[in-house]
Amino acid sequence: MKKTIAVDKAVGMVLPHDITEIVKDSFKGRAFKKGHIIREEDIEHLKRLGKENIYVLKLTDKEIHENEAAQLLADNLAGPGCSLSSEPVEGKISIKAGCNGLLKVNEEALFRFNMLGEVMCSTLQTNTPVKAGETIAGTRLIPLVSSRDIVMQAVSIANNDSPVLEVKELRSAKAGLIITGNEVFSGRIEDKFEKVLREKLTAIGSEVISVTFAPDDIDEISKAIQGAIEGGADLIVTSGGMSVDPDDVTRMGIAKAGAEECYYGTPVLPGAMFLSGRIGDIPVLGLPACGMFHNITVFDLILPRVLTGEKIGRAEFARMGHGGLCRNCKRCQYPVCNFGK
Repeated sequence: MKKTIAVDKAVGMVLPHDITEIVKDSFKGRAFKKGHIIREEDIEHLKRLGKENIYVLKLTDKEIHENEAAQLLADNLAGPGCSLSSEPVEGKISIKAGCNGLLKVNEEALFRFNMLGEVMCSTLQTNTPVKAGETIAGTRLIPLVSSRDIVMQAVSIANNDSPVLEVKELRSAKAGLIITGNEVFSGRIEDKFEKVLREKLTAIGSEVISVTFAPDDIDEISKAIQGAIEGGADLIVTSGGMSVDPDDVTRMGIAKAGAEECYYGTPVLPGAMFLSGRIGDIPVLGLPACGMFHNITVFDLILPRVLTGEKIGRAEFARMGHGGLCRNCKRCQYPVCNFGK
């Protein structure tokens, strides 16, 4: 039950919720905390915030306050690899990444959660790389007080078999790089791929344990891949030789090395001629020449997913068409952009 009292007559009363103050271009935050006892000197401040009346709350067993609701919602939305901010602030709790990794959002469960109307959860997009401590979602009850039954319905949805929010840690891979192309193998041009790939792999906690140069020859490419695996590589990345030219035989060499579940071609630009496959349990990623010229390509979208153990097939590629067009911004801000989202 909610009643109101004029703020002029509220001295000595306890605030039933946080009160927010916003100063344009300067400040947005909590001016008064729930539980604050209103003093005479607070009256003018409250009026400047537009508060002419204050709620007097008396909740029934069937009602729930925004702070209790936010805690319940956050506790149940946050799955493995997630952590919570310390307490509700202005009725909201932030959910944070508990480790470096890849954010996974159960989009269908999130949709059903938000369809309830009086609860909300806003998230970053699924498959976004995140850092430990980064805010990945926020949740709250929208009204100050709501039906406890609605909140428990939301909790039930969040307790689905698949977590609504999860941060999957990336395994540390031992990568074998196979740099293909007669022009590099013969020394006619200097290879630029190794540096790019080494930096990308190192940045996400993996290491390059071997680099092999192979000519445009199916047998030689196959031998190079097998040699890298025998040397301990648990991730194979090939570069070049993935387009339509007659000399581009890298994917045939991948197949001859024993790769299965190979999927060639993606609806992502840059990276349409990318390949994903497996040799046993070892992922094989075939990167076209665009990876040498563009800062971010489909490789950057797929690599973290592979390192969480996800298998990438035709359906996974097909879904990437929506959001798969890079804007090629002059100053790349990935992953703070729409690419791959």
